Amino acid sequence: MNTIKVTVKDRLAIITLNRGKSNALNREMITELNDMILNIDADASIGGAMITGTGHFFSAGLDLIELYNYDEAETRSFWTLFFQFTANLCKFKKPLVAAINGHSPAGGCVIGIACDARIMAEGKYIIGLNEVPVGIIVPHSIFKLYAFWLGEADASRSLLEGKLFNPEEALKIGLVDEVVNHDSILTAAERRVRKYMAFEANTWQQSKLNIRQELINTISADQTDTLNNMLAQWWSPATRSILKTIIDNLQKK
Repeated sequence: MNTIKVTVKDRLAIITLNRGKSNALNREMITELNDMILNIDADASIGGAMITGTGHFFSAGLDLIELYNYDEAETRSFWTLFFQFTANLCKFKKPLVAAINGHSPAGGCVIGIACDARIMAEGKYIIGLNEVPVGIIVPHSIFKLYAFWLGEADASRSLLEGKLFNPEEALKIGLVDEVVNHDSILTAAERRVRKYMAFEANTWQQSKLNIRQELINTISADQTDTLNNMLAQWWSPATRSILKTIIDNLQKK
């Protein structure tokens, strides 16, 4: 695997996002993550999993530089893959905890909110869904996933503003469950996931799936119409202009 590292420690799989400084999500990375999540879910020798990043980035979200240069077929294929990956994360039956070691906007936040709990490092980091300012239409499935943790009112307000939260704000609104010192992030996340793993496995897993049943149904539904609308906006001159400005700024850094 080129973009993630995986270790197993006493029945706990630790997935580390490992693609450059910011762990931007491209097709290769999402494919590797998706395959790994499916493998871990099917592996009886593994009882739970953690996802974390490196340095000061959990994940900066989708790799807009790469996506911007995809043709129409590649773009549709990518978004279809991303929707499927998000659905598989939500359907993952075993305990899954995000150790959010740094910045986690957009796609990074999506990975986090698909988990059962989020432990975030304290500091000058951001987390949240900022699709609207980027020119990307928010799908109903992502709204429902955000609302699963924030409630519909706060999710609606936050999405329409494209609001990004610091760790303390994220804790207050329920977007993360715990804020700890950066050096303690893996220890705190492991403590949380092993608490879940200590319960009788089938009871915990079936309860999780029951609790998430409506969310899973929504996020696994046919999203062809939603995707068509998103792609029409993606190729619009307005969104291309926004993306070009963002990419130009990223490439100056």
